[in-house]
Parts: sequence; structure tokens; C-alpha cells
Amino acid sequence: MSEERLIKVLLAPHVSEKSTAVADRVHQHVFKVLRNATKTEIKKAVELMFSVQVTQVRIMNQKGKLKRHGARRGRRSDWKKAYVKLATDQDINLAGVE
Repeated sequence: MSEERLIKVLLAPHVSEKSTAVADRVHQHVFKVLRNATKTEIKKAVELMFSVQVTQVRIMNQKGKLKRHGARRGRRSDWKKAYVKLATDQDINLAGVE
């Protein structure tokens, strides 16, 4: 895996009430990732970008929601998210405030 590919794997952190609770409770962080990313790529990308030790990666395909705009129906794109578990003494500061 090239470093270029690893940099492109992580699209954005997924911030929600559930992801914040999971981060506080069990040292897991949630990221939106490329649809074709593998667990190994995600692990290496997080370790490269944040200089932390990853112990486990779980991935989930999220189906896009059905939406209506007046009489027309549409669908949002499907996406993939990754739950990344860190070692107990590790942490990622996504807010940028130290």
C-alpha cells in the first residue's frame, strides 16, 4: 500500500452523539472511509495520520436514506464507516485543542 492511498482512505471523522459516547467509553473513533477501503488500509491510515496504535477496526456499510423533494423521490449515496479502537493509553484529538 502506498502512502498516497493511505492518505485518501480516511474521508472525515463521523461526529454524532453515538460516536462521541463510544469514543469516551471504549476509546473508539468513527470515520467515514472510502467504499472500497479494507480493514488493514484503515488501520494503517489511522496509525500514519494520527501516530497512535490501533488494536481493532470494524467496518459497516451505511445505506443511503430515501428522501423526497416535493413529489420527487431520491436516495442519498451509500457510504462506509469504520469504528477504530485504540490502545488504552492512546487518544485522538479531533477538535484540534490540546
